[in-house]
Amino acid sequence: MLILLMTTSLFLGLVCGAQYDYGAYDHNRDAFRPGRFPDGFIWSTATASYQIEGGWDADGKGESIWDRFSHTPGKVDRGDTGDVACDSYNKYREDVQLITGMGLRYYRFSLSWTRIFPDGTSTSGPNQAGVDYYNNLINELVRNGVTPMVTLYHWDLPQNVQDTYGGWVSEGVVQHYNDYATFAFQTFGDRVRYWLTFNEPWAVCYVGYGLGMHAPGIQDERNSTYLCAHNILKAHAGAWHTYDRNFRADQSGQVSITLNSDWAEPRDPDRAADVMAADRFLQFYLGWFANPIYSETGDYPAVMKETMLAKSQAEGLRESRLPQFTQEEVNFIRGTSDFFGLNHYTTRIIEDNVVVGAAPGYTNDRDVAQYTAPEWTRAQSQWLYEVPWGLRRLLNFIKLNYGDPEVLVTENGRSDGDVTPPVMQDRNRICYYITYIDEVLKAISEDGVKVRAYTAWSLMDNFEWARGYTERFGLHYVDFNDPNRPRTAKQSAGVYRDIVANNGFPEGADVTRLAGNMWRGCRGAAVTTSANIALLVLSFIMAGIYGLIKM
Repeated sequence: MLILLMTTSLFLGLVCGAQYDYGAYDHNRDAFRPGRFPDGFIWSTATASYQIEGGWDADGKGESIWDRFSHTPGKVDRGDTGDVACDSYNKYREDVQLITGMGLRYYRFSLSWTRIFPDGTSTSGPNQAGVDYYNNLINELVRNGVTPMVTLYHWDLPQNVQDTYGGWVSEGVVQHYNDYATFAFQTFGDRVRYWLTFNEPWAVCYVGYGLGMHAPGIQDERNSTYLCAHNILKAHAGAWHTYDRNFRADQSGQVSITLNSDWAEPRDPDRAADVMAADRFLQFYLGWFANPIYSETGDYPAVMKETMLAKSQAEGLRESRLPQFTQEEVNFIRGTSDFFGLNHYTTRIIEDNVVVGAAPGYTNDRDVAQYTAPEWTRAQSQWLYEVPWGLRRLLNFIKLNYGDPEVLVTENGRSDGDVTPPVMQDRNRICYYITYIDEVLKAISEDGVKVRAYTAWSLMDNFEWARGYTERFGLHYVDFNDPNRPRTAKQSAGVYRDIVANNGFPEGADVTRLAGNMWRGCRGAAVTTSANIALLVLSFIMAGIYGLIKM
């Protein structure tokens, strides 16, 4: 196993340019690569129901866990809620025009479970007003030549299901989810080609059921985090089989799940413990969900099972805190994908770190310490550092470890702050997009990764979960102080439109010249040069002082 990890680390280093100084600009790794994406490449943008729709209790919609969470004092910055959000429940036609205005032919959005089944069960619905809303949105997209990419679950579990079953910690939720998914396939599937069963189950289970920082606010990373993941995997597989068995032949759609992951770089790539720690970080993060679905053997990653069993036994438990699948369940879950959906934003430097006596739970179960390089630029979000080459390395990791699947990048983007005046000439976001998109191009053209789609997060500023409206990821600015919620294109929307129109960065195109002119500043070369100049100036000053002293 160690030889394999070291070989993988060496391969990625050769492909992408291994560096000990991860913050420094490296020409071999970081240089701009002009070129076009393959014909038929999918360019998209994305949103989520709770983040944009508003109408939280309109026309028969039921309460979700995010309605309850945001209405609870102290849970969301400034007391912000998604009650109105971007008011897309009423302004969806305007949203479609924003999409077509950027030349996009795909749009990823999510359905609100409680807008269709108000209490989460099929007996409570369907709520016709909710069904009409999504039919109207889908029809408007199709009329404008935009292909819908629909997420069934983007974090807004029905509150009744949470109250009745305890949410995703209970297998009782799985059948209700399948009833909801079946209705969605049956009702909207004639016009939907791409389905995503869940968005970022890692965040649902760790942040929502472990840390309690997201809805439903459960703080139990020792057990609930793992139970949540176990049942989401069962629910995903059930929905995939339902589509495969009952709808695929007539609708010809594709169904998968979208997983989020940081890239993990070993702090010292020549130290075996750090290489293993970086892999362990990825297996507990991406592999937790990817291995049961995409690997040849299925089930949780071996290192995760071994680590959790050892830790559980050390706690005096007879069985592992990591739930176990039966062989029948392993077989049921394995292979339930038509592509690999990936959300990626940032990278971490990982060091082996076993803390004796640490409280048991997902955070400490991994036995790692996380770092960032001081030169990495941070977005408004405290967790989001800009490391474009991490995306290329993660795409290669997926190719090497999960059977070389077709990959759809379903989210990638950068946040600015909610400031006055607003950031409309959003140079940092433009830098983020051109550098990360170019890393996708390198992964396709130089490494042979089968990336079929890129999705910019997000179409417009929206409700950013526990941060409320204090962080803005949008290509379009939304004025949340105006009851009409007007949308205004930022400079990044125009640049993204030009990248889409040119299918990348072909030689001679204006957008290619723009990217080339901005590149060294965007990638930190200018910062490194400035630092070197500063050191040079300092050396002259010190030499002068030394000369004065000697005189």
